[in-house]
This record gives sequence, C-alpha cells and structure tokens, in this order.
Amino acid sequence: MRFKTLGLAALGATLLASAVATPPVGAAEEQFVPLLVYRTGPYAPNGIPLADGFDDYMQLVNLRDGGVNGVKLAWEECETQYNNDRGVECYERLKGMGSTGASLVNPYSTGITYALIERATADKVPVLSMGYGRADASDGRVFPYVFTMPITYWAGADVMMQYAKKETGGSLKGKKIALVYHDSAYGKEPIATLERLAKEEGFEFSKFPVAHPGLEQKATWLQIGRQLRPDWVFMWGWGVMNSTAIKEAAAVGFPMEKFVGIWWSASEADVVPAGDSAKGYKSLNITGVGTSAPIFRDIQKMHADGKGLADKANIGTVLYNRALVNSFYFTEALRTAQAKFGKKAMTGEQIQWGFENLDVSQAKIDAAGMTGLLSPVKLSCMDHEGGGSAVVQQWNGSEWNAITDFIAPRRDALRQQYEASAAQYAAEKGITLRDCK
Repeated sequence: MRFKTLGLAALGATLLASAVATPPVGAAEEQFVPLLVYRTGPYAPNGIPLADGFDDYMQLVNLRDGGVNGVKLAWEECETQYNNDRGVECYERLKGMGSTGASLVNPYSTGITYALIERATADKVPVLSMGYGRADASDGRVFPYVFTMPITYWAGADVMMQYAKKETGGSLKGKKIALVYHDSAYGKEPIATLERLAKEEGFEFSKFPVAHPGLEQKATWLQIGRQLRPDWVFMWGWGVMNSTAIKEAAAVGFPMEKFVGIWWSASEADVVPAGDSAKGYKSLNITGVGTSAPIFRDIQKMHADGKGLADKANIGTVLYNRALVNSFYFTEALRTAQAKFGKKAMTGEQIQWGFENLDVSQAKIDAAGMTGLLSPVKLSCMDHEGGGSAVVQQWNGSEWNAITDFIAPRRDALRQQYEASAAQYAAEKGITLRDCK
C-alpha cells in the first residue's frame, strides 16, 4: 500500500495519516517505510528521480512478489525541500506510523543525517545514509544505528585519487589537485582524506569552497584555470552548482577529462543543463547506469500495465537507479531479519540486526535481477560500510558510460580514520563503544 504526502501537514492531518497507515485489525501486516523526499525546492531535479525510484521499487515488490515473505511494504512521502529542520520534522511525524513503527530512515541529505543520528539511535530506527553522511559512522561500535554502505565520501576520495594516479602514469608526485566543494558539511567531508593522501602521494592540494546554491563561480574558475592550473579537479557539488561548475570550467578551458565529480555530481541533471560543455566530464558512481539489468524488464512491464508510479522518463537514470539499489538493500536487510525473528513486520531494532548481518553476495544480486547495478557488500557489528566500490563514468554528450570496473578503495588507512574520528565523537558524547567481538 502506498501513502503519499507532499508537504508538511497540520496536526489533524498527521493524526489522520497515522490512522490510515496503520493496518486495521485482521489486515495483513505491512512494513512501513517513511520516505523523506525533496520533489520541490532548489534540489528537486535530483530529488524527483530518487523518490520515483523508491516508489517504483516498493510497488514492484508488492505487485510482483506479494511483499517480502508475504509482508507488504507501505510508505509515505514527506517533503523536506532538502532542509534540515523540515527533515527532522518529517522524521518525527512519520517515525511512529505502521504497526511496528518506522523500519528505517533514508535522509538523502548529509545535513539531515547529522541532525537525525542521535534521535534515530535513541528511537532504535536505522539510518541508511547510502554514500553520504558521516563517514566515521562506518564504525558500528559507536554508531549502531547508522549504515554507510556501500562506500563513504572518504572512500570516494581514495577512489578518485587512485583513478587520477593511474591516468597520470602511476604517480601524482609534484602534481596539483584542486577540490571544488559545496560549502556545507557534505562538501567538507573528503577534505581530511585528501589532505592525508596529498602527504602520502606528494601532490599539492588546494580547496575552493562554493556558497549555496552555487551560481557564482566565475572568480573560482578564473583562479583555477588561469592561476593554479591544476592537473586534476575533483568536485563535491550538489544541484545547480554542478552544471554551473562544468560551464565555468569549460569557459576557462579546463579539460573535462581531468574533471571528476563525486557520485552526487553525477546525474543527468548535472550535465544536461551544461550542454556541449559537459561532454567528456567524469564522475564516480556507486550504482550501474542504464536499463540493462533484468529488473528493468519487470519495471517496464509494470508501467505497461499502468501500475508504475514513476515518471517513465526517469527510469534508468543515475538517481532512479540509486534509489532502486537503496531499496534493495532495505528489503534484503528485512529478509535477513525475518530469517531470525519470523516472517512478519519487523521493528527498527530487528531491522538493525538485519543490516548488521547483511551479506549481499553477487549470487543474491543476480537472483534479484540487479546484475550490474551494484557490487557485493557484507556488513557486521564492527563494519557498517560493507566493502563496496565505485565506478568512474563519463558523459558522452547524451548518456553516461562506465569507463572502469568497480574500484575498491584502500580501506586499511580509511578504517584507521573512521575509528579515530568515531572515537573522538564517542568521547564528546559520552558513548561507551560496543563490544563487537
């Protein structure tokens, strides 16, 4: 069953929605999933395909499979406009809905993730910050209810550096790398990792913050293109900042093949507005591109039958596919929890156990029709990241093409960073580390 709310409702509407979302006595159990979305506001071009991917996947699971082991999925959208306060309000509004309360929360915003960590942990609601949020939340001893799978921003920085190093003949010594980043918690996440890598690899590292929303970048790119002249530019951008950066980089003659964005600078909405300037631009991606995975046959059939929920134009786009993978992680965690606790609707605490015992093997990926959309991950009490990888993709002027296989970050040094940062957080918050032996 699908429930949808676009906007923040008054108390009366909230109570009504709660009454509707809870299955009546005698009805089949349903697993409730709150969806924090941003179909409106400055980041709507990114938020709409994400929300559409969630809607289509859960609709497909209900129609094709009868739910997860007979437990159907129910969900409601709450509009955040990518605003932290609205995100918290949406969470508080939806967390108690359904027969077992919220299954998990997908903030789809680093700022909202930061705002929800303590609340959700106290409420025993898992936070799935898939490829965003706090990288140090990969340490499950300190962050038991936060999951960063399949890869963090710090790991993404390592993958970028590995790729640039390989393309530069195997060494970055004496080279210059610039980071153009959204001046927010999200944009600042990779800085410490890139500073460490600069010392280890011997490259010069320069930082260029861009104020929200990112339309004023001319001076930044004049400095980059005319003065610094870096060998590579990495970008942690979001929304209109991305297409603006691409256009400004082209205007100063910076080569697109040396310009690599993180996976949130990697959607069709980031390159199409830049027109021909974007041709050759590269980015990381944590999910596959296009519609070649077998699951798309089922999705297309669902739409042909008039039962799809997404805008058909979004099917197969980068962010639609990312939402499919995110939803798949959730249903696999639910299935894992059901194997221990019974084939019924799970509480957030039980789904947390499902995530910590999640093993998404290649065989499971293939069986779900998701081949090519993700790499395997395996989580534990200690490791909430799970060992995922990222690909490098390139825009050819009309579509994204993967130009590498999945690249694994070098996690030994990253794990040390995670644990040191998480230990500092634990000390500040008075948290005793869990024993994960």
